[in-house]
Amino acid sequence: MDEQGLIRRVQDGDEEAFAQIMGLYKDRIVNYLYQFSGDYQKAVDLAQETFLRVYFKAGRYRPIAPLSSWIYAIASNLAKTECRRSRRMATVSLEDIPNSFSSGAYSDDPADPGLVRNLHEALDELHPRYRVPVVLKDMEGFSQEEIARIIKRPVGTVKARISRGREQLRRKLEKAREGGSFAAENEVREHGRA
Repeated sequence: MDEQGLIRRVQDGDEEAFAQIMGLYKDRIVNYLYQFSGDYQKAVDLAQETFLRVYFKAGRYRPIAPLSSWIYAIASNLAKTECRRSRRMATVSLEDIPNSFSSGAYSDDPADPGLVRNLHEALDELHPRYRVPVVLKDMEGFSQEEIARIIKRPVGTVKARISRGREQLRRKLEKAREGGSFAAENEVREHGRA
């Protein structure tokens, strides 16, 4: 059965149709939220919340956009809210946290854990307005038009945010490659030292 038929059945209270939708999207949504948050357990929790909202708000879905766009929009909104909430709660001083990161630069080897760590740290530092479109485009493979529907912004805005987000990532990764460390950079920013 097609996705539109499944969501109509969910709107009628069919839990089996909901289970089928979850089966189609669960792994993709968890992966997307993990790319956004960098925390697997948080991604799983946010995915569960996403699907709760899909089930209970199914009556609000209108078939003007693909079902995937609607589900990703819900996940994106939850991720952005979580990001804002966690930033407000982050009150621990960096001096209180032991530095367990090495300051080594990344290599060109894609299997290099330093590259992966630096990429995750660079993504974490991106403002959600840039992180969401970049992750949706470069990691989830959505078109710019689909992203525009998901985040409810014009295609031109999406293009600009992807471009700016990629540029910010490139600069952060170049700094890491030159021997800069994200942890050290954040400490300088937090404590005002040069």
